[in-house]
Order: sequence, then structure tokens, then C-alpha cells
Amino acid sequence: MRREDINYCPRCGASVTLKWKFGRQRPVCPDCDWVFFPDPKVAVAVFVDQDDKVLLVQRGSQPQRGMWALPAGFVDAGEDPVRAAERECLEETGLNVRVTELIDVLANDDQSPGAADMIIIYRAVAETSHLCAGDDAQQAQFFARCDLPPLAFQATHKILER
Repeated sequence: MRREDINYCPRCGASVTLKWKFGRQRPVCPDCDWVFFPDPKVAVAVFVDQDDKVLLVQRGSQPQRGMWALPAGFVDAGEDPVRAAERECLEETGLNVRVTELIDVLANDDQSPGAADMIIIYRAVAETSHLCAGDDAQQAQFFARCDLPPLAFQATHKILER
């Protein structure tokens, strides 16, 4: 939830007001002193390269429908980010992968509604070979770096430029 989404205290139901707390304006309950601290929305992405080609998925939903990106998705509350990355790759590509290393953690510049605040990018190796688009991906395919399709997100550009 974002600050602008908080109108009432979840403890007592009173209308919250904005007050300067802990270095910034925050929704605060005037009755019970509850303070809203937004949790960052975390996504994971998976970089799989095979035979000098990189695995990408064509997005089937907004934002950036029809554009291509690394297999990615949100980390569920209480979920290990490594397992989330492996799960997302399986859901979008049909490939079982094993994460081998952390590539980077990026702050996301995209402030569109529902966007992640940070993206954890992992390198992984495919443990199966049957590629099949699923979940919200229209297609899943390996591409040579010299012949990439239109890319969806800044994070995908940053990782593929390395």
C-alpha cells in the first residue's frame, strides 16, 4: 500500500492525519498513535543464458503488453526470493531453473501503479528443456544478444547491457 491509500487507522478506525514522523510525512492515527510505514513491493527477475542466447518472455498483460522482458514477478510475503525467482520462471516459461548467483538489486524507476519498488535479479541455469509460455507470458524464447526483440523495462535493458 502507498501512503495515499491510507485514510483510516487499521487498529481503531479513526481518520489518519499526515504528521512529520521518522524523517518524513506519514499517515498517523491521532487517537492511538499508530504510524503507517509502507513496505516496499519486491520483484525478482531471472537471467538464463544458454548457447549464448538469453531467455525472454513476451508480456501478455499491462504494463508493456507485447514487449519482451526477463521472466519476472513479485515475491510473496514470507517467500524466499530465490524460490520466488525459480517459481516465476517455471510459471512463465515452463522451465525448471536453479538460481546460481545474485546479479544485482535495482531500485525501480517505474512509478506506475502496481510496479515493484525494487527488483532482485538472479542468474539461473535451466534444469529442464521444454520451453512453454504460461501464466501472463504470451511467448517464451531464447534470443541472441545481437537480435533482441523490443524490450519492456529499464531493468531488462540494464541487465542485458552488461
